[in-house]
Amino acid sequence: MSDETETPEVVHTPDSHRYVLEVGGRMVGFTEYTDRGNQRVFLHTIIDEAEGGKGYGSTLIAGTLAQVRDAGLHAVAICPFVDAYVKKHHEFDDIIDPVSIELRASL
Repeated sequence: MSDETETPEVVHTPDSHRYVLEVGGRMVGFTEYTDRGNQRVFLHTIIDEAEGGKGYGSTLIAGTLAQVRDAGLHAVAICPFVDAYVKKHHEFDDIIDPVSIELRASL
């Protein structure tokens, strides 16, 4: 079965502070975070270059934000990829907190 027909799955790996996108049991990308109170602060997102153009980045962030919402947390987009995603996808506006100067300074 090819990657295009396998269902991507977003897996939370709290020990590594990541949400990982797996396709066919293989990691194709991840987003890293740190927690500050009830905020999950997204710092960095990577998608395997060989997997570019398949929408995996958007799939990863949508699945991640859905899990953040389900956990009762808010998200802060320090990562430029996550920031760009939430500016285009307003279905997550209710859980997005702005990046404060204080938060940026604490990282």
